[in-house]
Amino acid sequence: MVVNVAAFIASLDGAAPAPDLNAPLAGLWWAAKGDWDRAHKIVQDESSREAAWVHAYLHRVEGDLGNAGYWYRQAGQPAAKDSLEAEWERIATALLATGRA
Repeated sequence: MVVNVAAFIASLDGAAPAPDLNAPLAGLWWAAKGDWDRAHKIVQDESSREAAWVHAYLHRVEGDLGNAGYWYRQAGQPAAKDSLEAEWERIATALLATGRA
């Protein structure tokens, strides 16, 4: 799993995410690049639990805790109490573990 997360992090050097990334990972990729609008657009129309989790994280980073809580509930995830960096790594690891990246 560490190798997958490392490869995902290494992919941030590119100009665009890999074309085979699923929507939640692509949203996380754009968030890591600092393009919050694009990250939101990618996950907002997705109905998967993974997309809801990424959406919750985006709102948490932006300080919008009300919306973050809503999306954490939609994802079936507990509201994150760890650091933003730990949450990002936890999401990336979980998404890469699904084998749908």
